[in-house]
Amino acid sequence: MKASILLCDSALVSEGKLFILGGGWTVTGPGVSPMAIALKIDVEWGETSAEHHWELFLQDQDGSPIFFETPEGPQAVEVRGDFQVGDPVGIPLGASIPVNLAVNLGPLPLPPGSSFSWRLTIDGQSEEGWVASFSTREAPDGEPLG
Repeated sequence: MKASILLCDSALVSEGKLFILGGGWTVTGPGVSPMAIALKIDVEWGETSAEHHWELFLQDQDGSPIFFETPEGPQAVEVRGDFQVGDPVGIPLGASIPVNLAVNLGPLPLPPGSSFSWRLTIDGQSEEGWVASFSTREAPDGEPLG
């Protein structure tokens, strides 16, 4: 299985197509701002009938999970879901089948002047390129972030 991950301002999947607004950025902030993650997963022909589970994990520059306080206590920033392609109708035998996913997130209060990455796993596996790294700008002295 192959996957591509792209940071953007917003994303939408409609009629199997991935629509991306403000895509390809690597620097944000320093204040809170919304973000989205556009995913394109190429499922191999022999894997179309199997159910697959994907997860995105927000990590700091050392690979540690990012936690935020919630009413239930500290929670790691994670997004997950499942997909199954089914029988590919009209696709040439042996071709990979794209699965497009859009994950839109509200503003995350990330600390300024820091580096982060979203790591994708599919069925518990992750590849070297399944990462979207970004950083937050330093806060101007004396200005509130919000």
